[in-house]
Amino acid sequence: MEQLKGILFIDIETVPIEHNYSSLTENLQKEWTKKTRILRNVPEQDADPATLFSERAGVFSEFAKVVCIGIGSLYEQDGNWKMRLKSLTNTNEKILLNDFCAVLSKFANMHSDFRFCGHNIKEFDIPFLCRRMIINAIKIPASMQVQGKKPWEVNHIDTMDMWRFGDYKNFTSLSLLAAVLGIPSPKSDIDGSMVAGVFYDDNDLPRIGSYCLQDVYTSAKVYLRLAGIHNIDPEPIFVKE
Repeated sequence: MEQLKGILFIDIETVPIEHNYSSLTENLQKEWTKKTRILRNVPEQDADPATLFSERAGVFSEFAKVVCIGIGSLYEQDGNWKMRLKSLTNTNEKILLNDFCAVLSKFANMHSDFRFCGHNIKEFDIPFLCRRMIINAIKIPASMQVQGKKPWEVNHIDTMDMWRFGDYKNFTSLSLLAAVLGIPSPKSDIDGSMVAGVFYDDNDLPRIGSYCLQDVYTSAKVYLRLAGIHNIDPEPIFVKE
C-alpha cells in the first residue's frame, strides 16, 4: 500500500493552437490541409480543412496545445485514504509546462518509486506533453524520458494497458471502463469535445480544470480496481493553490 503514495495520476486537456484554421500561419495551413487527406477517411470525410481543424486538431500535438494538466496523489491520514487533486491551468502553454515540471521535480524528490498513472497516457498524454515541451524549448524531465529505454523499463502505469491484457485491437474509453466496473463517473456539464469552445469562446479555464480533475479521480479509482485493491475508496481533496 505504501507504493500507492509514489503514483502521480495525470490527465491533460488540449485545444487547437489557434481558434480557427484561418489564424494559422500559411505553412501550417498547408500542413494541416495535407493532414486532412488522412482525416477524410473518418465520418467527417466531406468536411473542409477549416471545419476539420476546429473538430479534430486538438488531439494532434503539432496543431494543438496543452491548457490544463490535472494531477492527483493518494495519501493516508488517520487510517483513511484520501486523494489530493489539483489542476494546473494557464493560457500560456510554456508557463503551464514549466509549472508541471516543477511539480514533477518536487514529487520525484519525495518518492523514490515515483510513477505516472492515467488512462491511455502511454499513447496520448505523455507523448503529447513531451512533444509540446520540445516545441516550447523545455527540457523533458527524466521521469518522462522513454527514448532508449526498453518497453519493460518504462514504468508508467496505463489503465488502458491493464484492461487490454495484451489485446491491442481496440480502444476502451475511461468512461466506458468506469461504467462496466460500476465506478460512478462524476457528473460534468462539459465533455472532451467541448473543451476548445470553453477555452476560446468562454475563456473559462477553471471549468476545464474541474472537468479534468474528474477524469484524474476516476482513473485512480479504475486503477485501484484493476490492481485488485478493493479496500480503498479515497476521499477527493481539491487543492486550490
